[in-house]
Amino acid sequence: MKASFRTTIRACFVGYIVQGIVNNFVPLLFLTFQKSYHIPLSQITLIATFNFGIQLLIDLFSTGFIDRIGYRASMVLAHLLTAVGFILLTILPEILPSAFAGILVAVAVYAIGGGVLEVLVSPVVEECPSDNKEKTMSKLHPFYSWGQAGVVLFSISHSSV
Repeated sequence: MKASFRTTIRACFVGYIVQGIVNNFVPLLFLTFQKSYHIPLSQITLIATFNFGIQLLIDLFSTGFIDRIGYRASMVLAHLLTAVGFILLTILPEILPSAFAGILVAVAVYAIGGGVLEVLVSPVVEECPSDNKEKTMSKLHPFYSWGQAGVVLFSISHSSV
């Protein structure tokens, strides 16, 4: 396998780690949001629904966009959007009049990136030439779990409990 394809496959593995972070980090902050920003539980539950709703919409409507700008540009954009979304999550709740609105804007930004990753990662790995495609694909999917486990372990190691 050419080195460029190995790099592409590794980038896809990282994409699934990012996807695991996108879907599992903010739910770990629900109690913090409730205590720090006095957001009621009814709105807290909306955050996860909003994240997955945005990702589903991206799943439905992203193919035309991805075809127009290309797979590589879409993957890079997806990673940038997730990073910007997480940065906004630290800023917007503090500066907007409604912390909840700030959280939703940040979630929307990183959910768009997560949705694009969800659409692209498996097909990109599937199309890359490799010595054993089945082995490569079966190695890909656990990386989501590694992202999830990393988020949980990081949050435990940095909790104030």
